[in-house]
Parts: sequence; structure tokens; C-alpha cells
Amino acid sequence: MKIGIVCYPTFGGSGVVATELGMALAEKGHEVHFITYKQPVRLDFISNKIHFHEVFVEEYPLFHFQPYELALSTKIVEEVKKHSIEILHVHYAIPHAYAAYMAKQMLLEKGIHIKVVTTLHGTDITLVGSHPNYKAAVEFSINNSDVVTTVSESLKQDTLRLFSIRKPIHVIYNFIDFTKYPDIDSPECQRNAIAKENERIIIHISNLRPVKRAEDVIAIFYKINKKIPSKLLIVGEGPDREKIGHLVRKLDIRDSVLFLGNSTEVNKLLCYSDLFLLPSETESFGLVALEAMAAKTPVISTNSGGLPEVNLQGKTGFLSDVGDTKDMAENAVRILKDLNTLKKFKQNAFEQAKRFSINQILPAYLNVYKEVLENCC
Repeated sequence: MKIGIVCYPTFGGSGVVATELGMALAEKGHEVHFITYKQPVRLDFISNKIHFHEVFVEEYPLFHFQPYELALSTKIVEEVKKHSIEILHVHYAIPHAYAAYMAKQMLLEKGIHIKVVTTLHGTDITLVGSHPNYKAAVEFSINNSDVVTTVSESLKQDTLRLFSIRKPIHVIYNFIDFTKYPDIDSPECQRNAIAKENERIIIHISNLRPVKRAEDVIAIFYKINKKIPSKLLIVGEGPDREKIGHLVRKLDIRDSVLFLGNSTEVNKLLCYSDLFLLPSETESFGLVALEAMAAKTPVISTNSGGLPEVNLQGKTGFLSDVGDTKDMAENAVRILKDLNTLKKFKQNAFEQAKRFSINQILPAYLNVYKEVLENCC
């Protein structure tokens, strides 16, 4: 098959999933074309089956905001015609599903039928997509996709609640490529470079937006650190970076907190982590929690969105109400204070992550592609 993938090329979950999916498809022999405004950060697979097509947006004084959707839809048309792409798989409703619909209509005028698969990832539905300024366009784009998928049952229900959807929605979970996660005993896993032997390593990875509640991460760690010697790794950049930096200084825990910025090697950081903190306001799935679990790292998270579908209460970690940093810290201590308990949670997390192996999930996407092509024209 010849598949076009349209996604955000950033560190966010939707871009990571789209990129990993494209690379896995290429390994299976399919021809994959990434169409976006810069090379995806996780795109590190060199193959004659993978192609990247950059979308250029010209700057004109007439436009206060440059029309990316226009440039994207035009680029999609160009690449579909040039490479005979059969399926467009767009990740994120805004602006990708909308641009794909416009491209599809332009191609129809040329007698070319392209199928559009839209995967909804979260904030494109629950925050941005449901805004009155965008809701009608998002709803229209979803209903005019050939197939719609969501990354969790929770997000499916949110989509049905917020929009009038006229077609079935398929739940296909996010996934993990286990081959990219070094074992804790691997030479790549240099734990002693971060912490002393008696210290636990706690980690948080996000884009540090308000929805991730990074201040809660600091509050939870502060409580843990009072009882258990530990280090906190903050991976990522975003609008709350300065705010949490100030909080770290205020609490006088600068020697225990490491800000590592953005990283394309989170798998190597996770391999020596003992606990992952994810106190988000909402998570449609919680891909980063799954990445942690694949690296044998138990998770302390909120019980919002799709997180209970990934993080199993009392088995792979614990779930708490949003904002309940006291409960999260107490649960963290329960896991960390005893080595045997920690080992048990680590193994449970790893076993649960296996359910989301790319080898388990990829066939579901391939079935969607095959079905949509069989119903063509």
C-alpha cells in the first residue's frame, strides 16, 4: 500500500504515534509518505520506503496568520498525484482532517479517489475541537472521513458526547515498539550518572502546558523527597517551565531536580527511572505513561480520561483525583519505600505494557486500510 501520513512533527503524543506507525508500516514493506511542515522528531528510520514532503507556507503581509491548511491541502494533492498515494492517514482533527477533506475534493475533480482515515488523539477534540470557533468544521471533517479512530474508549465517548457523529468510531490504542527500550542492565542505562545508589529516580515527561499540571509534579516530589532520598528528572519544555523552576527554588530542592529539556531519547532516560509522575488534568490515553511502563517504570497518575485504561490501580501504579497531590505522594512512597514492592510494580507495569505492543496494534490499522480500500469508489 501507498500511505500518506499527515501529523504534527513535534514531541507530542500524536506526532510520536504517527511517526512510529509510519516507520513500522515501512518495515512491513509499505510505502509511507510523511506530509508536514518539518521532519518529525522521531523519524530516524532510513529506508527507501519512507519519504518526507515538507509543507512550505509563504509569508504574505496580507495574512495576520499564515494559512497552513491551504498550503497543506495543496501539498497533499501534489504528492498524491505524484506518488499515487492510496490512503491518507491524518492524525489530529485540526487542521489535518479539514485539510484532507479539501484535498480529497480537489482530487475528485481530477478523477482521483483518495481515502481518508482520521485518528483523533485528545485535545483536538476535548479542548480545541469543541470550541465554538472550530466545532462545526471539526464535526464536518470527522463525518466526511472514510474511517475514524480514537486512541482510547474514553476519547471515543468524549467525541460522541461533544459532536454529532454519523459514523462508527473504532478504538485503536496507542502502542509501543519494545525494541527501542534498553534493559535496566544494559550499558546504555547509566543510573549512577544521575543518582546515588540509595536514591530513587522519579521522572516526568511532558510539554509543560497547564493541562499537565507540572506544579503538582513538584509538589508530589517535594513530599516524596522528605521521606525517601530521590532525584526528579523533568523532561520537556513549555509555558510552565519558568513557573516550576521558581517553585523548585522556593522549596529549596534545586540539588534534587534536574531539568533536561526536550529529548529524543526518553527510552534511555526511562530505563533507570523508578517512578513516573503524570498528574494531568486530562489525558486521552497517556502515551508517555505507556512508554514508562514499557521501561518497567510504574506510574502515579490521575484517574482522568483514558489513563485508567492504561495504568491499573494498585498493580502498575496508582490513580488519584486531579489535584490530590497528598494521595499521589503517599501512593508513590508505598511503591518506593520497599525494594521488593518496587520490583513487583516494575514487572507488573512491563507486563501491562505488552498488551500495547506495536505487534498487537499494527494489524488493527492494516485491517482498517484494507477495508477502506476494498470499499473504494
